[in-house]
Amino acid sequence: MVSTFHPVESENSGLGYLPNSNHTPTNSPNQELLPLTAKINNGDALEIGGCDVPSLVKQFGSPLYILDEETLRTACRQYKQAMERYYPGQSQVLYASKAWSCLALCAIAHSEGLGIDVVSGGELYTAIAAGVTPDKLYLHGNNKSVSELNYAIASNCTIVVDNWQELHNLVTINAPTRIMLRLTPGIECHTHEYIRTGHLDSKFGFDPNQLDEVFAFVSQQECLNFVGFHAHIGSQIFERQPHQDLGAVMVQWIKKAAKYSLKISELNVGGGLGIRYTESDDPPSIDEWVQTICHGVKDACIAENLPLPKLLCEPGRSLVGSACITAYTIGSSKVIPEIRTYIAVDGGMSDNPRPITYQSVYRAVVANKMSAPITQTVTVAGKHCESGDIVIKNATLPTTNPGDILVVMATGAYNYSMASNYNRLPRPAAVLVNKGEANLILQRETYQDLIRQDRLPERLSS
Repeated sequence: MVSTFHPVESENSGLGYLPNSNHTPTNSPNQELLPLTAKINNGDALEIGGCDVPSLVKQFGSPLYILDEETLRTACRQYKQAMERYYPGQSQVLYASKAWSCLALCAIAHSEGLGIDVVSGGELYTAIAAGVTPDKLYLHGNNKSVSELNYAIASNCTIVVDNWQELHNLVTINAPTRIMLRLTPGIECHTHEYIRTGHLDSKFGFDPNQLDEVFAFVSQQECLNFVGFHAHIGSQIFERQPHQDLGAVMVQWIKKAAKYSLKISELNVGGGLGIRYTESDDPPSIDEWVQTICHGVKDACIAENLPLPKLLCEPGRSLVGSACITAYTIGSSKVIPEIRTYIAVDGGMSDNPRPITYQSVYRAVVANKMSAPITQTVTVAGKHCESGDIVIKNATLPTTNPGDILVVMATGAYNYSMASNYNRLPRPAAVLVNKGEANLILQRETYQDLIRQDRLPERLSS
C-alpha cells in the first residue's frame, strides 16, 4: 500500500492528524509541509516524486536536496492562473530567483511562462544561460556595479533602479535603458526584521519624500525609458492587509508621476507570501494572496479613474520553498541527563543557514521509518564547529540510530542559495524528481572544488 499524506505530529505515530488541528490538506503548495507528491511506500519509507528518499541518499549521497518538479510547476501555474483570473489586464509572474538560482529552476519557471527577477550579474547570467528571454528579466539590487549595469543593458533586460547613485551611473553610461523605480512604501509587516523591506528605515528603494526630485530628474533623461514602479514589503508574510494597502500607495505614485509627464505602464508589487514550516503556520493560499494584490491595485485605479497598468509580482519562497526537502544521514548522539539529547547530522549551517541567521524553525521526519512511534524529543545538531549550529530544537522523532535518514521539510528557499563552504564542507548535491525519475541538477562539490580558486605563493610551495 502506498498512501499520500499531509503530516501533522501525533503522540502515537510519526505522522497522522492531530485531533485538535485546524489544518486540512490543500492543493496550495505553500500551505503544505511536504511536496504534493509525498507518499509512504511499502517499505515504510518516504517517497517524493515517486522516488524512495533513502534510495536517493544511497545513490547521490547526503546531505541531499530533493526538489519535486510537480510541486514546483503546480505553484507556478497557480500564480499564473490566479493573476489571469483576478486581473483583467496584462500581468506577469516573475520567479524571485534569489530564493534558489540554478539552471534547472530558471528553465522550469520559464517553461511555465514566468519571468525571472534577478539581483546580481551572476543571477542574470544564470537566467540567460537557462534560456530566459530578455523581456522577462528584471534586475534588482541596492548597489549594482557599473559592470552589472552594462551587462544588464547589453542583455536588454529591465533594470529596477534603487537609488540616486544608480540613476547617475545610468545617465553616465548613456545607453537606451528600460527602467522601473523602486520606492519604499512605508508599510511594515510582522516578520523577521532582517526580511522587512517595505518600512521607511530600509536600505532598499528611494525615499517617498524625494519623489518630486526623482521624477523631475528622470523626466529629463532621454536615455531612460521609465515604465513603472516596484515595491516590496518583506518576506514570509502571512498578513493580507499590507498587500491590499500597497496597491493604494503605488497608485498615488502614478498620479504624482503624471505631473511630470511620466506615463506608468507597469506596477510590480513584489512578493513575500509565506509558507508553512511547522504545523502552527497558517499562510494564505497562493490564490488568496494573488486575489488580495489584484483587488488592491484594481480598486485603487478605479477610485482614481486610472487605466489598469500591467501588474507584476515576484514570488520566490512560495514557489520553491515547499517543493524541496533536505535529506541528512544521522551520525553521533549525546545524552545530557535531564537536560537535552542531541543527535547530529552530516550537514547543518553550511547547507541551511536560516536557523542560525533568522532563528527559523523546521519540521523533520525519519525517512526510513515513517510509521515508527514518536518516542523522543531531541535537538538536531549540525556538524560544524559552532555551538549555534542547530538545525532543529526540540524535534519530536521516533528512536533513531546512526545511518537513519532525517528529512527536513520546506528547504527549497534560501538554503542552497545561501549555502557556504564553512569548515570547508563541500556544498551538497541537488536532484529533481518527477514520476519516479531523479535527475542531478547540482553536482556535489568535491575537496578539489574547495581549493580550485586557491593560489599558493611560490615561496610557500616547497
